[in-house]
Amino acid sequence: MLETARNIVQEAGKKLGYSAQVIDTLLQPNRVIEVKVSIPTKTGERVFTGYRSQHNNRRGPYKGGIRFHPQVSREEVLALSTLMSIKCAVAGIPFGGAKGGIIVDPKELSKKELEQLSRSYVRALFPVIGPRVDVPAPDVNTNPLIMQWMLDEYEKLAGQAAPATFTGKPVEKGGSLGRTEATGRGGVIVLKALLSKLGKELKNKNPTFTKVMAGNAKLTVAVQGFGNVGYYFAKIAVEEGFDVVAVSDSKGGIVKNAKLNNAGKHFEPLDIPLVMGCKKKQGTLAGCYCSGGVCDINEGKVITNEQLLELPVDILVPAALENVITEKNAHKIQAKIVVEMANGPIAKEAYPILQKRGIYVIPDVLANAGGVVVSYFEWVQGMKGTVWSEAKVNKKMQDLLEESALAVWEQAKKSHVSLKEAAFMVAVRRLVEPKS
Repeated sequence: MLETARNIVQEAGKKLGYSAQVIDTLLQPNRVIEVKVSIPTKTGERVFTGYRSQHNNRRGPYKGGIRFHPQVSREEVLALSTLMSIKCAVAGIPFGGAKGGIIVDPKELSKKELEQLSRSYVRALFPVIGPRVDVPAPDVNTNPLIMQWMLDEYEKLAGQAAPATFTGKPVEKGGSLGRTEATGRGGVIVLKALLSKLGKELKNKNPTFTKVMAGNAKLTVAVQGFGNVGYYFAKIAVEEGFDVVAVSDSKGGIVKNAKLNNAGKHFEPLDIPLVMGCKKKQGTLAGCYCSGGVCDINEGKVITNEQLLELPVDILVPAALENVITEKNAHKIQAKIVVEMANGPIAKEAYPILQKRGIYVIPDVLANAGGVVVSYFEWVQGMKGTVWSEAKVNKKMQDLLEESALAVWEQAKKSHVSLKEAAFMVAVRRLVEPKS
């Protein structure tokens, strides 16, 4: 991951004409902190290793999540903090990149032990975090409650209220309205912002896009991953006029009423809120063939996650794991647009294959930036002691992400590069020249 991030940054820097020295300075983190934190347990004192990588703060305070996971490592947090610098710069928000974590399996800890670990980590990092220095957020295996514990510990140490120190908090504790849906909503905003551009290029290659541009058809979408990001992307996409015809979770996916027509296979649009309700009730997506306000356990079929990726849809949204599209299956992808809602869902070897086949990829650093954008809004609200309505949050996010998407598109056209390369070029320029 770190090598891939470095290579893309280096290529972007070279294409922008920056010297090797400037690029190397950009690649190096400002600092990586390693800490030892201990907590009492039933079996005695346990010591855990934690990290915080503060990559770049030329644009503003460091910003990035904290993860609790057995596979956390120095290299991982360094790579992720680099990508956070890129993501914040692409989104045009005044933050730099950071990432932190503790090597721990949180399932092995009681709630009390988890709280003690969270507070101990904050005590270890207290001198190097703060609302104008470094603003952590939730990540893998952390959540609003853990952010609440961390903020409480920080404020005790600081001796004053400092709600802007952590984002992703519960709304009643200073969190922002709209944060839960932000990443999924942001992906739809970016997709819609780029569709008019992409549609014009695709309409001569694909009959569906010709009909869509004429207002006579809807684009079909398949979403791999039905967690927070995938669910809200699917739900909001339907509200915005798309037909979501397939969704999946870790156990597999569903489509309903496969039929044949003149254009080939056709799938009936799914009623996404009903599908989620059905899944919660029975614990699996199988049989949740819901559309038009009705669920039917017989009128559909279960598919694998691999089959979902290869469906004949217009837009494919990998929103779960990294590296699900590889050089082995890239030639089987039938969608014309792939929206990277997961981090790194396309392996680097697969990009050239998709590009050669005329498939457009909306990169993760742009597509899933909605979460950090609303985290920025939460920080602003905390700094100013104000509370924004959800409508205001959503409108501000839309304006910001539409502007970011347009900047990436224009860079791609100007430099004759892919959207991913263009996104990194936009970010690198903004990091090297913060006022640009």
